[in-house]
Amino acid sequence: MTTRMFTSPLFLGFDHLEQMLERASKTASDGYPPYNIEQISQVGLRITLAVAGFTMDDLQITEEDNQLVIRGRQTDDSQGRVFLHRGIAARQFQRAFVLAEGIEVKGAWLDSGLLHIDLARPQPEVRVRTIPITRPGVNGSKPNGGVRGSIVEGKPE
Repeated sequence: MTTRMFTSPLFLGFDHLEQMLERASKTASDGYPPYNIEQISQVGLRITLAVAGFTMDDLQITEEDNQLVIRGRQTDDSQGRVFLHRGIAARQFQRAFVLAEGIEVKGAWLDSGLLHIDLARPQPEVRVRTIPITRPGVNGSKPNGGVRGSIVEGKPE
């Protein structure tokens, strides 16, 4: 059941934000693998996932429609091994993060069982633009959405 949040006519063009919020609510909430998100500079962010036992070949990072998706799939190497206790998870996972407009993925690396992904959030430039107000028919402006003239006997003037 989806609740429409941006139904007010004052929210013009925010339908993509509503879609992003819906997508974020659908992401897995099982908590595996655990992760941290930290701010490393004025414009830099870092996501760190604990992926013990995974190699670089077992991991895949993609950016899909403003969504950062990390997938992990290990091959089963437990044949011939007898575990008395198996506490290190060796299951596949998918973790997704919704990215704001303009966020760039700068790079990723695997170090001591931790997958680090660096992101950059460029500072928005302040943009102010004055819109001139003109009178209909003055300075080439056209009333009625740019339609000029009239139609006489089915032919434009």
